[in-house]
Amino acid sequence: MSGLLIAAPASGSGKTTVTLGLMRALKRRGVAIAPGKAGPDYIDPAFHAAATGEPCFNYDPWAMRPELLLANASHAASGGRTLIVEAMMGLHDGAADGSGTPADLAATLNLAVILVVDCARMSQSVAALVRGYADHRDDIRVVGVILNKVGSDRHEMMLRDALGKVRMPVFGVLRQDSALQLPERHLGLVQAGEHSALEGFIEAAAARVEAACDLDAIRLIATIFPQVPAAADAERLRPLGQRIAVARDIAFAFCYEHLLYGWRQGGAEISFFSPLADEGPDAAADAVYLPGGYPELHAGQLSAAARFRSGMHFAAERGARIFGECGGYMVLGEGLVAADGTRYDMLGLLPLVTSFAERRRHLGYRRVVPVDNAFFDGPMTAHEFHYATIIAEGAADRLFAVSDAAGEDLGQAGLRRGPVAGSFMHLIDVAGAA
Repeated sequence: MSGLLIAAPASGSGKTTVTLGLMRALKRRGVAIAPGKAGPDYIDPAFHAAATGEPCFNYDPWAMRPELLLANASHAASGGRTLIVEAMMGLHDGAADGSGTPADLAATLNLAVILVVDCARMSQSVAALVRGYADHRDDIRVVGVILNKVGSDRHEMMLRDALGKVRMPVFGVLRQDSALQLPERHLGLVQAGEHSALEGFIEAAAARVEAACDLDAIRLIATIFPQVPAAADAERLRPLGQRIAVARDIAFAFCYEHLLYGWRQGGAEISFFSPLADEGPDAAADAVYLPGGYPELHAGQLSAAARFRSGMHFAAERGARIFGECGGYMVLGEGLVAADGTRYDMLGLLPLVTSFAERRRHLGYRRVVPVDNAFFDGPMTAHEFHYATIIAEGAADRLFAVSDAAGEDLGQAGLRRGPVAGSFMHLIDVAGAA
């Protein structure tokens, strides 16, 4: 398995744009790419999939067991594909307990690391910065850098001279370019499906990366280091059912590809439906999954989707197992209050009302343990990231006992009523030992 980790000293260095451009530029040259994203992010993978035409897996060194990371990477990079994983945050940034860093992932998967460095406000200091990142751990290999936001030929000369003194290869130099900025929203980047000029943006990024970077050297770096042996498949989260209907559109876009792959490996058949197109789940499905997304941006449309509503109620009445995560959880509730204070009726399958009128951020890794075995049967890792608040809850069973990455008890969360359950947690993997 060949591959690279595209990392940075800090968030905001431009690694997403560089990664998208690199993936598309290599694809133009006939390189088969297996895109990946470190951590729990569910926005960037859609951009990676658009750049490569391949599904993007998440590789989360805190929430995933090493055996699952290796199994997913072996599957994604099979058939001679080159694994290119974009890191999250800075190379050595992780969870609240300090674990789960991109460097941990590079060590587990034996990936060479290329650092994308924002040079807009530095010159010779780049050498000290990069050398510190390269020497901080002896179990990873920082093999070179791509310099971003370089201001001039003279600026480039100073940067190259400084890095030459510490023997750090420079694989590319990108100049300041305001055109290469992706729009943002309160939870991060705008979704790929909402970016009307996405293809043009990726093509522009690819053209700049191809002109500014040594693609042949980058390809060589991805293949010359000792390769990770193929890994057998690992234990995965059990499928919700044998025939699972999954909501999929721009309101329900936060679905981990490794989760769907694991369900298929477990023998499940998966179908998709669009609530925004007023579609209901497959009538023959014995399970329905509503993943996260931005339902608050489409609350009126979802509230008026009569066929979606009737299809979900029919599924519940016949005992199909229905599970909603984050945005999907809110839609299973009785009402959703938008940022302007307007309340919209939701499905009413759980006694829950949520609101964006008073935003409060909830963010972090979670370890969740089922309160009983009625819906799930073992501890799992998860991630929580939302701004919604709960303003009303009715009578229902609690779903999970929750703790954070540092082990602090966060109490119980989520609701279950009969075959319907949900929570704000995005489930990721079977939990290892606490």
